[in-house]
Amino acid sequence: MTGIEILLLVLALVGVLIAATLIRALAPFIVNAIAGLLVLFLGHAVFGLSIAITPVVLLIVALGGILGAIAVIVLAAFGVAFVP
Repeated sequence: MTGIEILLLVLALVGVLIAATLIRALAPFIVNAIAGLLVLFLGHAVFGLSIAITPVVLLIVALGGILGAIAVIVLAAFGVAFVP
């Protein structure tokens, strides 16, 4: 192996370690966002709630998770916000 190949191998390993650390750190947020989007989808599909799906709604649900989805559903049910 030449020096360049060893350097590339070390850089690839460092990249993999950094990616694994980021995924491990972001996994709870990803699960929370998916759970919130699932609640929002079930509210629309099962209960027939009409909620305007906008980038703001998706951001609230992605950051707030289940509680964000419940907040959006309650606001839409009372006609305060997110009404189509």
